[in-house]
Amino acid sequence: MIRPVRFTDDLAHLPTHKFGPSSLTWWGIIGYMVVEGAFFALAFAAYFFLMGHEQGWPPEGWAAPDLLWGTLFTIIILLSEIPNTMIKRAAHAYDVQAIRRLMPMIIAAGAVLLIIRGFEFNALNVRWNDNAYGSIIWALLLLHTIHIVTDWGDTIVLWALMMTPVGYEGRRLVDSDENALYWRYVWLLWIPVYLMIYWVPRL
Repeated sequence: MIRPVRFTDDLAHLPTHKFGPSSLTWWGIIGYMVVEGAFFALAFAAYFFLMGHEQGWPPEGWAAPDLLWGTLFTIIILLSEIPNTMIKRAAHAYDVQAIRRLMPMIIAAGAVLLIIRGFEFNALNVRWNDNAYGSIIWALLLLHTIHIVTDWGDTIVLWALMMTPVGYEGRRLVDSDENALYWRYVWLLWIPVYLMIYWVPRL
């Protein structure tokens, strides 16, 4: 005998979205950060392992990377946290118009950073296949470049959605908040990479 379906409670009053740990996508972002962080941790371990097996770092005959482009990159990515924080606050305030105005600033910053990154590769003063030192600093820079491209593309898609009526949906505001969280992760990871590529060889 098939029992008829009975509804014992009304869930219509429950919210359709939540910010922070109450959101499933927030946990997805955190999981993604953990996975990416593991890749960076392995690269950091390889860096110091290789450095420990060299008499000099960089090896004799090779110059440390030029500081100009990497430092310029660092300044711009740190400044990008200003509009990024404003987007995060706007998402919590349900201010769609502010998000629409601010997201192009992050997109523009990402484009500028990727252009500068091209000059960075050219200023490392070593090719990836010259030696172990060259291989690991190219690997670190490439890993972070993928990091930038990933979030840059995600931000473009999210901004396009926010420019439509869909942008007023609560879940899109949650997406904006979590995208800002991920961008913060991108620049925080860059700080140790910057130090390892540009300053450890100068110690």
